[in-house]
Amino acid sequence: MYGAMGVKIISNLPHLYPMADRCFVAVDIDKPALKGALLRAQGAIVATGADVKAVEEENIHITLKFLGEIPEERTARVAELVRGISFKPFTLEFRGVGVFPAPSRPSVVWAGVSGEASEMLAVFTELEWGLKALGFEQERRPFQPHVTLCRVRGGRNRTQLAEAVKAMEDEEFGPLRVEHIRLKKSVLTRSGPIYSTVAESSVLGQDGFRVASPRIRGTDPYPAARQDLPL
Repeated sequence: MYGAMGVKIISNLPHLYPMADRCFVAVDIDKPALKGALLRAQGAIVATGADVKAVEEENIHITLKFLGEIPEERTARVAELVRGISFKPFTLEFRGVGVFPAPSRPSVVWAGVSGEASEMLAVFTELEWGLKALGFEQERRPFQPHVTLCRVRGGRNRTQLAEAVKAMEDEEFGPLRVEHIRLKKSVLTRSGPIYSTVAESSVLGQDGFRVASPRIRGTDPYPAARQDLPL
């Protein structure tokens, strides 16, 4: 295409704008009974009438590391790192509901995670050092594993929200056997984020040998959703 002065106009320059992935590393909550218990707690929060946005059922997970928008080439390097991590399966316990950062100004409603926390911390530490070698900044805050149930958007019915959280502070949700951590890709859409799995860690068998996980590349069902969409 040429302009009025005979200057060629290049309308499509994909090579100047490399595609980026919005990525994070997580433990998926894929046990139906546990997820059902978490969803019931989430429902009790929503029922207060507070101004909250519930996390979609398929998107409930434990975030180990949010990586943000990274080029696809860097995503591939992180995928290789995650595939190289291996550990013996361990069990986490899910118990209690709370808020971040404080009850007086909640922004996130979460379910607590305990159990074999030292094993979870060891996996997180290995991931952190591997990501540091790839140029990612290390977390400054202590690692606090949790499951986000809702995000608080405003102050409506804050008293009722606080009462519901207090009523579930010792609620038992159940255990989860953790066998993998996964690199996830998030595509933002107007109805909420859509997650897919890019790679997962290996299982360390009882004999100490790794059981390799298959290579996974998540599909991108909404490629157009990358552009100019709200968080």
